[in-house]
Amino acid sequence: MDGQRSVRVAVLLLALALAGAAASSACGGLGKDNQTVELDFSATAEFRGVRQLPPLEMPDVTLTDTDNRPFRLREQTAGKLTLLYLGYTHCPDICPTHMADVARALDSLSESTAAQVSVVFITTDPERDTPEVLREWLDLFDSRFIGLTGTREEINRAQFLLGVNPASKTDLGGGNYAVNHAAYVMAFTPEDQKASLVYPADMSWEDYAADLAALVEERKRPS
Repeated sequence: MDGQRSVRVAVLLLALALAGAAASSACGGLGKDNQTVELDFSATAEFRGVRQLPPLEMPDVTLTDTDNRPFRLREQTAGKLTLLYLGYTHCPDICPTHMADVARALDSLSESTAAQVSVVFITTDPERDTPEVLREWLDLFDSRFIGLTGTREEINRAQFLLGVNPASKTDLGGGNYAVNHAAYVMAFTPEDQKASLVYPADMSWEDYAADLAALVEERKRPS
């Protein structure tokens, strides 16, 4: 990460940290009891991420990217290791922390390794997260990050196919709201476009970097 971007991210995270705890609790991950399908998070000795059983399938959906063009998710992420995250730009803590950690991890890797990784951010707040808003926010972390939005129905379908309940809103008063959403990054391997590893909020950039190197450079896969 270059110096200018590092400063922007640091300022953003500080501002978000001072935004207040009221919204932060609403940005946490959906618990297992709220999942639409049964998911089994179990430890793995091979990777720092959490083993996902059964593996998640990359959704075959078409959303809208930050250039206002259709983005066929399954087709246009084929052939790359894809880190997929559901979140929103007004998130006070977890979303920017994940994005900053992923950006720092990618910058720690060689250019050839980083080039084999796609990072996709699907908003769970399409009413506020227009393509323009998504692009400006993601550029604070890494201009290579792909931002996707769509209609509420399209976003809900993508979440359902990923095995999570559609995101819900918590009223904060004054016309403001927080969004409750699944708060873990999913790593889809290029061979089968399935995610056998997920990364909850307590992962560090070093954890991401170690696993990305193992997945891309060493071609390791969860056994």
